[in-house]
Amino acid sequence: MSNSVRLSEAWLALLGDLFEQPFMRSLKNFLLAEKASGKRVFPPAKQMFRAFDATRPEQVKVVIIGQDPYHGPGQANGLCFSVNQGVPLPPSLENIYRELRDDLGIDRGGNGDLGGWAAQGVLLLNAMLSVRAHQAASHQGQGWEQFTDQVLQRLCSQQERLAIIAWGAFAAKKIDSLPLTGKLVLRSAHPSPLSAHRGFFGSRPFSRVNTYLEQQGLTPIDWSR
Repeated sequence: MSNSVRLSEAWLALLGDLFEQPFMRSLKNFLLAEKASGKRVFPPAKQMFRAFDATRPEQVKVVIIGQDPYHGPGQANGLCFSVNQGVPLPPSLENIYRELRDDLGIDRGGNGDLGGWAAQGVLLLNAMLSVRAHQAASHQGQGWEQFTDQVLQRLCSQQERLAIIAWGAFAAKKIDSLPLTGKLVLRSAHPSPLSAHRGFFGSRPFSRVNTYLEQQGLTPIDWSR
């Protein structure tokens, strides 16, 4: 898979060996088979690794863990929970913005592009980096989870000061085995309309992350960007 992936030198130094592992070769074959059979896959191939393009490893201060990309046409853009400007906000993102307003008084309006967060060191990482159109979790169990588990494991080993946001049971399970000493770990319900009222609303993740970053001598995130 390495010959089709264009990661920065810094990410390749951290992750490059993973692309030669059997699970990544199997994943590449799976994605090629999806394409060959005419399946529509999101996000576009050039955006699958956008989370890594947008945030250098040494820059990462915050990790937000998603499950898999949006599966509606024109939604997924390679950053978890994010959509391009002009695309209507999906319900989970609407609830994230509602909590941001309640937490910090920030109103981002209808712009769902979270690239401004990524540029400040927020790694917006889905557990799976691709999905078949209109079929949630359709690329589950194909190798992505092993890859992103290693991303998290290696980042946590490398970065002493890190805030990790795990919304929902899936994300919480993904961080169970990580080295978390000294890290800020925020677990809550998922922002989906099905669960947001069970502990996501009122969790104040944005202010809590910034308090932690300031305590660590790091620049807080401007969540309005």
